[in-house]
Amino acid sequence: MFDLHMHSTFSDGKHPPEEMVAEGIRKGLKRIGLSEHSFVEMDDASMLPENEEAYRAEMRRLKKKYAGIIEIRCGLERDYYSEEGPAYDYVIGSVHWVRMPDGHRMCVDWTPEKLEADCRKYFAGDWYALAEAYYQVEADVVRKTKCDIIGHFDLVTKFNERENWFDVSHPRYTAAWQAAAEALLRTGKPFEVNTGAISRGYRTDAYPAKPIRAYLLGRGAKLILSSDAHRKEDIAFAFDRFLPEI
Repeated sequence: MFDLHMHSTFSDGKHPPEEMVAEGIRKGLKRIGLSEHSFVEMDDASMLPENEEAYRAEMRRLKKKYAGIIEIRCGLERDYYSEEGPAYDYVIGSVHWVRMPDGHRMCVDWTPEKLEADCRKYFAGDWYALAEAYYQVEADVVRKTKCDIIGHFDLVTKFNERENWFDVSHPRYTAAWQAAAEALLRTGKPFEVNTGAISRGYRTDAYPAKPIRAYLLGRGAKLILSSDAHRKEDIAFAFDRFLPEI
């Protein structure tokens, strides 16, 4: 078993890399990968550019120290609006923001209050229009980020299960995610089944939601489990629940 999506104190995680590795060993993982957030201006969750080489050096140290015990990968979660940087062992491509015509970037997963306010401001409260804008960006994430793994495909629904803003079975929403899914399926890149929103109490299902997972599997997509852990306790969170499905 492996987990390749997690964050340490180099970005917005709670524990340093070695503690994350030690917890992965304790949980019996064969492979672990850290994937710090790439730098995006005005994003407090980002890894600062001046810390990037220190992160890479620490991961090299840990690879050497734990060789033969656990396989360690040095990854990056590259946001759609990040610039391309140095090479990593792997890249997770993610969309956290949607750029508006006035140049403003609205974050789809910061807080429900902020997202609701931005939906009113930029989409006149039309949640389906927001979803359509999000999936238009998502459809291009592999090209833009040059990623190896597609991250939390339906992140736009992070707060929706709790807030009940829109119907995920609505034809407009379904058409939006299916168009993005079809574009990404053509790339052949795997989609992650991300349990992070479950561990943080926002959802009861993984990203992407079960109907989307079924659609992807029906079209031959590869799915891989990830925890998106920001605390060591959440590494491999709820993997036993989703392993039979993928």
